[in-house]
Amino acid sequence: MIYVIDTNSLNVLRNFYPETFPSFWEQFDGLVADGGLISVEEVLKEVRQLVDAPHVTDWADQHSEMFEPPTEEEMEHVAEIFSVRHFQQLISKDKLLRGGHVADPWLIARARAIGGCVVTEEKLKPNAAKIPNVCQHFGVGCRSMQGLLSDQGWRY
Repeated sequence: MIYVIDTNSLNVLRNFYPETFPSFWEQFDGLVADGGLISVEEVLKEVRQLVDAPHVTDWADQHSEMFEPPTEEEMEHVAEIFSVRHFQQLISKDKLLRGGHVADPWLIARARAIGGCVVTEEKLKPNAAKIPNVCQHFGVGCRSMQGLLSDQGWRY
């Protein structure tokens, strides 16, 4: 399984200090090195802007190659996501007006294109335009960081 990680799941790692959890970071780096954990360039931009844990932002910068730009297929998937009027709410009016970064549709499109699974801390909510709802609509897997850790069998 290839996991496509969201900003909010990377932010969970703010409490996984490298000095305290070195074996976690070794396994996490290994997952990246094996191609099992990827993301999109918008997430890297969000991490730099929104995450205030230096060890997480430094880690993201050191692994910048995993945050790739969208492919043509992914752009088509984003257009398909936004063709569902309700899912246009993935981009808040505030972000539209201020030009903020929007990773959500790109994460879903990447996971859909590769048959992967989105890792996000958002929860499935009835009638919402959240990542899990969009994933469910398009048949894309969706897990939390805890789900990824469980899938990998990692225990600390």
